[in-house]
Amino acid sequence: MKKNRVSILITNYNKQKFLKKSLTSCINQTYKNKEILLYDDCSTDNSIDIIKKFKKIKLIINNKKKYSSAPLNQINGIKELTNFASGDIVFLLDSDDEFKKNKLKQICKFLKVNKDINFLQDLPFDKKIKTVSRLKKRSFNTGIWPRFYPTSTITIRKNFLKRFMKMDLPNKFPNLEIDARICIFAYLSNEFRIIDKSYTIYNFDHLGITSKYKKFRKNWWVKRLEAFRYMDYTSKKLDINFNKGPDYLITRLINFFI
Repeated sequence: MKKNRVSILITNYNKQKFLKKSLTSCINQTYKNKEILLYDDCSTDNSIDIIKKFKKIKLIINNKKKYSSAPLNQINGIKELTNFASGDIVFLLDSDDEFKKNKLKQICKFLKVNKDINFLQDLPFDKKIKTVSRLKKRSFNTGIWPRFYPTSTITIRKNFLKRFMKMDLPNKFPNLEIDARICIFAYLSNEFRIIDKSYTIYNFDHLGITSKYKKFRKNWWVKRLEAFRYMDYTSKKLDINFNKGPDYLITRLINFFI
């Protein structure tokens, strides 16, 4: 059974409103050789009771927050789950999002043919506006703000995920979430790929991590600078030139004044 097994890694904090649909979408996948691992990070709502009703889900309960930063706690949860994951292919899922029923089957089929691909994002279907999100195409370099899809669209081979974990700083860049870090790492490693198919349902939670960063507000600019500094750090680790273009310089200037 371990051959061709995949792992779904879920982090949760107070998402009782979304959990039933999210977990059901994992259980009901047409691809059966899977394991579902969930890290609950000190939920104070009814999350644990809901999760325990799903017998096929391996639950890891954390009773004490490791960091004061929500992004760092989320990353810590993914790292903990990675230690237990037995699948060669890993699907990340935020507990307020859902997978379409054939996601695992179709992504695994694609990766079986494309064995050289280590990282992949599919297109998210935004449940609120009822449409598939598509980023405007543009070339990526370290001097501009990277564009990528949310965490739940990420599929990554476990060996590549472990490479990222070994290099990623454990307690730096407190505003920078797991999706930004992994996508930047994939970009700079020349591994970033998007499949033009939608297998993920995205739900915006007004209490979620991302909702705290309103565009052009102070903490949005702080997070933006952290992303560039993370790019700089990662570039050095990968021995790649970091191009400090206008976007980076403007972001740094604004942070100087705020």
